[in-house]
Amino acid sequence: MSDFDHILNWKLLRGSHKFPGPDGGTCINEAAVVACGFPYQRVGSVKAMPDCFSRPICALAMQLNDNATDTQRQRLMPFVTRLACADTAGVERQRERYIDAYLNSDNLFSPAPCPFDFQDGLSVLEGALAIGRQADPLGAV
Repeated sequence: MSDFDHILNWKLLRGSHKFPGPDGGTCINEAAVVACGFPYQRVGSVKAMPDCFSRPICALAMQLNDNATDTQRQRLMPFVTRLACADTAGVERQRERYIDAYLNSDNLFSPAPCPFDFQDGLSVLEGALAIGRQADPLGAV
């Protein structure tokens, strides 16, 4: 059972990390890359994410991850397997407009401080994930 301890006790951490981070975790986007079956990679920008990941959604997730308290950040765990939901360019623009409209954020792709409440950000993340293609469920054949 000890071989799985690092997975069972996974923690989301602020910023980018070596795999796994010093406390057994990574940021949300790095965890999402691994959860989707890709080799681990450090993610300093959403532009580094594999093509199947939605850039606006990953940018919001990164902002939430990096600006949350340690306790708040763990509430992002259920979203780790949902970020691989890239869609058409039109749907991605719709997601970006949705996020911008609710959070009044000019540029989620910049590392600027999080200008919104964490709970509000979670609600917007849920709403943006409902637009367009949904991530494939784990284990789906």
